[in-house]
Amino acid sequence: MFKIAVLISGGGTNLQSIIDNIENGYLENCAIEMIISDREGAYGLERGKKSGIKTYCVDRKKHKGNLSEEILKIVDGKVDLIVLAGYLSILKGDIIKKFKNKIINIHPSLIPAFCGNDMYGIKVHERALEYGVKVSGCTVHFVDEGTDTGSIIIQKTVPVYVEDTPEELQKRVLVQEHKALSEAIKLISQGKISIK
Repeated sequence: MFKIAVLISGGGTNLQSIIDNIENGYLENCAIEMIISDREGAYGLERGKKSGIKTYCVDRKKHKGNLSEEILKIVDGKVDLIVLAGYLSILKGDIIKKFKNKIINIHPSLIPAFCGNDMYGIKVHERALEYGVKVSGCTVHFVDEGTDTGSIIIQKTVPVYVEDTPEELQKRVLVQEHKALSEAIKLISQGKISIK
C-alpha cells in the first residue's frame, strides 16, 4: 500500500478529491495515512474524521520556529509521499532532506508565473488578471528548499476571460487542481515519475 500524508490549511477540497479518487478506485493501492493541518478548525480536518483518517493539528502560531520538525516527527517512517494540498506554511530543514522528491505541492498558476513568496490563494488569480494573461492553470511540483522552485510534474490550463473576477478564475483553476493532484499521486505511486 502506498501511504500518503496530506497537509492542509483550510477547507480541504483538494484533499476531498484525493479521498474520492481512492474510494472510486482511480488511486488504487493508495491510502491517506494521516491529515495534518497547520491551524485549528480547518474544515479539512473534519473531512478526514468523516472518512476515518487520522488527523493532527500542528498549529503554525504555537510552533513558529519548529513547525517542520514537529511534522517530521509525525510522518517519519510512516508515509511514502507528503502532499501539500492548499497548505500555506513553508516546510524547511530536515523534512525536505529526508523526504527528497517525496513531497509534492499544488500551486494555482502555471509556474514560473505568479509563484514564490507571498503568492498563494486569491492573490495568484488577482495577479494573473492584472497582468492580462489569456491562459492560467495549476502546477503540481516537487517541493525543494525554495518556494515553488521544485521540478514540475503536471500542469493543467484554463482559459482566462476578459470578464473574469479573481473568484471565477479561482473556481475554474480549482477544477483542474482536483484532477492534476490525483494524477500526479497516481504516477508517483506507480513509479512512473523520475527526476533526471
